[in-house]
Amino acid sequence: MPDRRIKQRFIDVFNRSTDIVFAVILVFILLGIAIGVLRLFLEVSDLLVLKRVSGSYLPIISDVLTLFILIELSRSLIDYFDVHRLRLTFIIDAGIVFVLRELMIKMFENKISVEEMLAISAVLFVLGALRLGSVFAFQREKQMLEAIRSEHQGGTA
Repeated sequence: MPDRRIKQRFIDVFNRSTDIVFAVILVFILLGIAIGVLRLFLEVSDLLVLKRVSGSYLPIISDVLTLFILIELSRSLIDYFDVHRLRLTFIIDAGIVFVLRELMIKMFENKISVEEMLAISAVLFVLGALRLGSVFAFQREKQMLEAIRSEHQGGTA
């Protein structure tokens, strides 16, 4: 019996520590989002004084896509506090946005080769397949939990 209490105590300490670490990470991500939005507004105001617009969009596009990545990561951490596990879909979404960000920047700069385009396409395909697989697995898990709940409700009535 004492072994079981010690084990449970370690699990509790681990869970609390993980919660604290994720909370600190979330605070820094939210701070990064706030600073990023502020800087984005400052960059947009710089567009008003520039004569050429085309060269000025790359930093703005890059910053917006970076903010999307931070938002997806923060969604993952916020969801962690609700279900106490990281959902793969949010992490994969952040990965997809990151790869798309890199692709768009390289395409906008006209600095991408055919081989790089094919490699990035393969990465996007794999991430998309993982995303679909994680959604199907989540739906299956949800259905199994609902079936178990309905069995317990039917058996106790």
